Order: sequence, then structure tokens, then C-alpha cells
Amino acid sequence: MDEAELLAACRGGDQHAFAELVGRHRTNAWHVCLQITGNAHDAEDALQEALTAAWQNLHRFRGEARFNTWLHRIATNAALKVVRRRKLTTSLDDEDSPGIDLTDHGSGFDEQVVTADTVHHALGQLPEDFRVAIVLAEFADLPYADIAEHQQVSVATVKTRIHRARKQLAQTLAPAHS
Repeated sequence: MDEAELLAACRGGDQHAFAELVGRHRTNAWHVCLQITGNAHDAEDALQEALTAAWQNLHRFRGEARFNTWLHRIATNAALKVVRRRKLTTSLDDEDSPGIDLTDHGSGFDEQVVTADTVHHALGQLPEDFRVAIVLAEFADLPYADIAEHQQVSVATVKTRIHRARKQLAQTLAPAHS
């Protein structure tokens, strides 16, 4: 079935069609949630919230944007909600450093973990609108026009946000890799 047929079946209450439709975009939506939240547990929570919200609000999908753009918007909002909720509950606990002790510094896996943690931390330092723009561009691979629609700004603003986010990420990550 193509996407339009799946959408029609979903609107008729077909949960299997919804599962198939979402299955096509789930991985990208999960990556968006992961990059925004910074950890797999929160990303999974955000994705589940997003999928539930998508099912419950499918009647509101007008088809003016692509379904994956609409789903990414919901996933982004759910991930940001999880991050805000986490910040409220952990504001008294300052856990900036997880205290990772890697004994085998030559291991590629260990280096990947450190790099991923470093990138997640750097993304967390970005202003929210920059972080969302760069995550949607780099991890969800959305075109600037879709990101602009999602953030309700112009394409020029999206380009500026992504440029500034990349610049800030480069500054933040530079000391870690020199």
C-alpha cells in the first residue's frame, strides 16, 4: 500500500495500517528523539508519547505536509517535553559528568561511546531552537522547507539557526578533539 492508502485505512481505525505507516518512519523519529533527549531511555519515552499522540490526532493531519514531517514535529515536541520534564526533576542534581572510566582507550567502541556522549552534551548546550533545527537537518534528514514549517519560521531563519548551531557545536567540540 502507498502512504495515501495507509492514511485512509488509518483514518478508518485500522491499527495495522498505522503500524505499517509509522514503521516506515519510526527509526528516523527515534533518532530525532534520541538526539534531542540525549539518552535512549528518554528517547523511547518520547517516541512512545509521539506515536500515541500521532494515533490520537491522526484526524488533524491535513496532508499539507508529508506524513513523516508531521510525525517528526510530534516526535520533536514529545522529546522537548521529556527534556523539560527531566530538567525540572533533576535541577537539584548537578550530574554534568557521568564519571565514565574507560580502561581500554584503544577500543573503537569505547571511543564511539565517548564521542556520542560528547556530541549529546554539546547538543544539550545549544539553544532549543538551534538544537531542534540541527537535529531535524542532520539526523532526520529533513529539507530546510520542512524544518521551517515545523518551527514556523522562514527557510532563511532555519539556515541561520543551523549555521549558528554548527558553529557553536564546532566550538564546543573543538577542545575535546584537539
